[in-house]
Amino acid sequence: MSTPYRDVLNKIRLAFPQPVSDSIHDSYFVHSIMRALDQVDGLKTQLPILGSIVPGDFEEARRTTLPPRMSSVEAVTSDLVGHLQGMTIVGHPRAQQNVIPPPTIPSLIGVLLSSLHNANVVWDEYSRLVALAEVEAAGITARLVGYDPEQASGVFTFGGTGTSLYGVKIGLEKACPQAMQKGVPEDVVVIVSEAGHYCARSITGWLGIGVDNLITIPTTAENEMDLGRLEEAARTALAGGKKIAAIIATLGTTDAFGLDDLKGIVTLRDNLTEEFQLAYRPHVHADAVIGWAWSVFNHYDFERNPLGFRPRTLRALAGACRRIRHLSLADSVGVDFHKTGFAPYISSLVLFKDCEDLRRVTRLPEEMPYLYHFGEHRPGMYTLEASRAGSGPLAALANYRLFGEQGLQVLLGHMVEMTQILREHLEGYEGTTVLNRDNFGTVTLFRAYPLGIDTFSIKGQEFDDPAHRDTLLTHNAYNRAIFQYVYSEAMAGRGVLISSTDCYRHTRYGEPIYALKSYILSPFVDEGDVEVVVEKIQEAREKVA
Repeated sequence: MSTPYRDVLNKIRLAFPQPVSDSIHDSYFVHSIMRALDQVDGLKTQLPILGSIVPGDFEEARRTTLPPRMSSVEAVTSDLVGHLQGMTIVGHPRAQQNVIPPPTIPSLIGVLLSSLHNANVVWDEYSRLVALAEVEAAGITARLVGYDPEQASGVFTFGGTGTSLYGVKIGLEKACPQAMQKGVPEDVVVIVSEAGHYCARSITGWLGIGVDNLITIPTTAENEMDLGRLEEAARTALAGGKKIAAIIATLGTTDAFGLDDLKGIVTLRDNLTEEFQLAYRPHVHADAVIGWAWSVFNHYDFERNPLGFRPRTLRALAGACRRIRHLSLADSVGVDFHKTGFAPYISSLVLFKDCEDLRRVTRLPEEMPYLYHFGEHRPGMYTLEASRAGSGPLAALANYRLFGEQGLQVLLGHMVEMTQILREHLEGYEGTTVLNRDNFGTVTLFRAYPLGIDTFSIKGQEFDDPAHRDTLLTHNAYNRAIFQYVYSEAMAGRGVLISSTDCYRHTRYGEPIYALKSYILSPFVDEGDVEVVVEKIQEAREKVA
């Protein structure tokens, strides 16, 4: 006999993929996904955004209540698609905003398949061969960066911050073996460059080390950690009885793609360990969440250049590779596939050179009485997370399978080539200057100046001389106005969507330098698209007083 409860339950069951194959309902499931994709496609125009930008009413959102009765798949789909209004189409050739790539079709399928059956790679019982995908992706990455895949081990975690968190935590356990049980002593420090990611502040705070115990090292003109200042800071810390839990080397800073001298950092660490007769070796973590992908060029024949890159592009690739090829010297490496691996969020891997390092944070089986009664793969014994989606590993593995080494070389090479062309055009005008000329990634930081300014000397004057403080601040405001004009033009379909940074770096007298930023991470960008950037900047210079 039908009851209200049974009637509603039947509707609820129709909203799930069927556990037993049902051709009619399976078609409905596929149709529902296709309908959602069709609605998203309907939002596309010539603009680099979906639909139009609608201001979000967050106060109204807080007042949202739970509906009294259930809705339909179709109605919910339309509502969800509506939430994508104004989203940047990151694969659009006129979108050069930040380090957010367009995900490939196979990587999206990987996320869908993992989500469809809710794979949790905390245990192979909950993920079966999806757990194998994590090990496969980690093994491929280990070989790429130069680790011994038989000795290395890694896990996917909750983002780039998570990868560095794991690295610092293992370093903390090396320096203070009782920290896991007894807490963090007060004499621990972590070292990072001032251009390193701000997540270092979060990590030291959340681990109980304390933000005050984070030592930031000034950078050189190439946006890399100053080794002399690093040695000075490390010696001071060690001489004062402090322990260095970790040194975070940044291999691809977010703004400028600065590459720390990892080889020099590791050599310094080894020398200080011996000199101070330390009972531990300070852990060196390579925050390579952006730069890791350049490892595909470690064995590229730059002399023969089989892919035929332009000379300036070839030099840029080789320039990055001179630092990236030393990733194998780090004790751990952070990798974001959702950055330069063209996977959807979140797909982040932390890789350890020595798999034994992870044993330092292993939990006892009796602490998890309802898990690990059988099966042979149990990373949840040592991961921070008790739930880890299989979507990240499947997305990463999908793109490794799709691209192979050559495909990744072509993708990165093309984007570096477009970046170099943009820089050539920018440097062809007297009113624009590139700030990170000696950094070799796919990001360009630049400034525009009014007529009559000598852009060959102004950079140095603004950076070095406190007497030019007012000039710097005036030109910061000028570049903000340039950005606003270029942004409004892009929103009107007449330009390219770029971004900016409030602090490319600080001057020697402590003021932040504002910079315009083009971040090329779409395979659809071509020379015409970068030329429009320059055209719009020049147009803005004529409009902005």
